[in-house]
Amino acid sequence: MDRTSTKALLRKIFDAAVAAAHPASCLPPALPAAPAEGRIIMLAAGKAAGAMSEVAEAHYLRRRIPRERLLGIAVTRHGYGRPTSCVEMVEAGHPVPDAAGLAATQRVLALAQSAKENDLVLVLLSGGASANWIAPAPGVSLDDKQALTRALLASGADIREINTVRKHLSRIKGGRLAALAAWAQILTLAISDVPGDDPSVIGSGPTVPDPTTLADAEAILQRRKVEMTPSIAGALHEPANETPKPGANAFARAEFRIVARPADALAAAAEKARAEGLTPILLGDRIEGEAREVARDHAQEAIRRARKGERVLLLSGGELTVTLRGKGRGGPNQEYALALALALEGAAGIAAIAGDTDGTDGGSGRPDDPAGAFIDETTLSRARSFGLDPARFLAENNSSGFFERLGDLLAPGPTCTNVNDLRAILVDT
Repeated sequence: MDRTSTKALLRKIFDAAVAAAHPASCLPPALPAAPAEGRIIMLAAGKAAGAMSEVAEAHYLRRRIPRERLLGIAVTRHGYGRPTSCVEMVEAGHPVPDAAGLAATQRVLALAQSAKENDLVLVLLSGGASANWIAPAPGVSLDDKQALTRALLASGADIREINTVRKHLSRIKGGRLAALAAWAQILTLAISDVPGDDPSVIGSGPTVPDPTTLADAEAILQRRKVEMTPSIAGALHEPANETPKPGANAFARAEFRIVARPADALAAAAEKARAEGLTPILLGDRIEGEAREVARDHAQEAIRRARKGERVLLLSGGELTVTLRGKGRGGPNQEYALALALALEGAAGIAAIAGDTDGTDGGSGRPDDPAGAFIDETTLSRARSFGLDPARFLAENNSSGFFERLGDLLAPGPTCTNVNDLRAILVDT
């Protein structure tokens, strides 16, 4: 196939994965019946919060639930809001929290605390919730949380480590939301964006017990060489900031269900590959590690398959990380794609797409940030013909700048879901 056809095929694979995890597909079967007398209080957060609230609100209104019994707040990333009439929609910062998220989270906490025994607190959770719901522990400021978030992202810390720290510096994360709404029935419906689908990691687990400790959080900051301000250090030494543990009364009426997960998106991508005459091979749905290192491993596997004359699609998911050393623009998927192109060294018949299913990969926090990038056997030769040095761009963590010059960025815009990364390597020799 020519470059245009190859890119179109890879984009079909990506789109199939995203569609399988969209709230319109996965949420309706999981929505519970309305309580007999009480209210439905929807509390939504994350990149899918807008779409989840839109779908859930429409579901209950079609069932003629009185509007006065349906209320809530959805906090989502800037550009990811959706139209709702009963649920307040707020767009806020991600991955770095902002003042809009801070103000909205205060209202979320108040609504949760207002819940009565006959109410249903329906928590609609998705990746990105940890940044959207921002309620710092006493003595910790928004500026403190913003600086800490930037430092953790730059350190190469994985999502479990980042969220362990977040939970111990918060009044909503790590089970604290459930504690506030404990009088009511609490049901959390989650779209998972974390390898392994651990409920205590998704959105920093606001409605589930937290197995991690204050000491764990402090150890992560020390291991990742992230400097603690006096306020952060003080909060991590304050026993009152320890999170609710398994067996706590806060969770007596709380239930948690996952409605979509990375494995579901990969299964949809594999099904689409078969429909296109390809043999899908799953490399793993929970791959973690440095983007450039994983890329080198995947390049070796693709070359091995190519030498055998196979026509396959190598699929993988999970969440990669980048330890920032340069001052460029990019994210884990774009860095993976650039490192993959370098490792393949123009090997014939191999092309790939790497993208975050939420529609953005690193970047400035704008809704039109790229989600990832495409590469093929011409990537390096085209770059060099433009006078670009791919290795230098990688060293500067400037994968966005590299693929922007080539016209090979993947930029779908807000997808209104989030089941983490989707990487597909086409071997067609």
